[in-house]
Amino acid sequence: MQRRTFLAGTAALAGTAIAAHTPLAFGQARLETRKVAIAVGGKNLFYYLPLTIAERRNYFKDEGLDVEISDFAGGSQALKAAVGGSADVVSGAFEHTLLLQAQHQMFREFVLQGRAPQIVLAVSNKTMPNYKSIADLKGKKIGVTAPGSSTSIMASFVLAKAGLTAKDVSFIGVGAGAGAVAALQTGQIDALANLDPVMTKLERAGDIRVISDTRTLADTRTVFGGDMPAGCLYASQSFIDRNPNTTQALTNAMVRALKWLQTASDNDLASAVPESYLLGDRALYLAAWQHTKPAISPDGLMPADGPATSLKTLQAFDATVQGKPIDLSKTWTNDFVKKALATVKA
Repeated sequence: MQRRTFLAGTAALAGTAIAAHTPLAFGQARLETRKVAIAVGGKNLFYYLPLTIAERRNYFKDEGLDVEISDFAGGSQALKAAVGGSADVVSGAFEHTLLLQAQHQMFREFVLQGRAPQIVLAVSNKTMPNYKSIADLKGKKIGVTAPGSSTSIMASFVLAKAGLTAKDVSFIGVGAGAGAVAALQTGQIDALANLDPVMTKLERAGDIRVISDTRTLADTRTVFGGDMPAGCLYASQSFIDRNPNTTQALTNAMVRALKWLQTASDNDLASAVPESYLLGDRALYLAAWQHTKPAISPDGLMPADGPATSLKTLQAFDATVQGKPIDLSKTWTNDFVKKALATVKA
């Protein structure tokens, strides 16, 4: 009897030791659901790099999550996946939460990936060699990741400041990778609003002339007049309400990825992302990263003036939000990030 009691006690201790290596042992509440579908538009871009790092370095798995990421041509298509119910969470532009609220759909950002949009608007040296001003874009074809995505929003805002509207140009969806590069180089489009590493590749090849840049905080404030939040994780308020512990786990993984990116070496980064992200030029990819790195959020927190800047930008040209009563407090929260920062280590 004593031997059986001893063995039972030993087994119990062993079970405790094993449990200590699970997320629940570190004070994490039980997940409402382990399986989470995330939609993203242009996953290879630096705009979404924290998502890739959280996936590739198994931070989601460490939180007990089974995450499936679906990559679309642009953020507007990723948004449609969430609205349609095929995705639980979107890795996309913050301004989409404002557009959704204007249509009476309540979605909320819960962890920020980028504190600057990183979007570059440039004209083709091939089709517009004599470009002089934004007015020259009237009647031209502008490539964007997808119509309605953050790239077209940025381009529309730049046009609006110059007295043009989206109706004065044609927005053409070209994606966020090799397709965008090919569309510009072959003359299918006259200008391009896209992100790195695509834009650095074209810039170094002498194919484009940059006319508006939001890859740095300073440039972003020049273009938008304040801090402009960019990529984030957002979900419907109903999903967050039903799954607060799962939402916290997602946030923990993303904050961990953001912290890792602050100290990762070039070799670490190049090894962490898929080979296809490098667009065939490792050195160029890493050079573009150094230029873009300050735009990545260091902690996942939404800046205090960010939501207002985003709303002001949309109101300048988008009839969807013009004159609509948007409650900014319902489009974002720092609550999950604050908890993550108190416990998560890189």
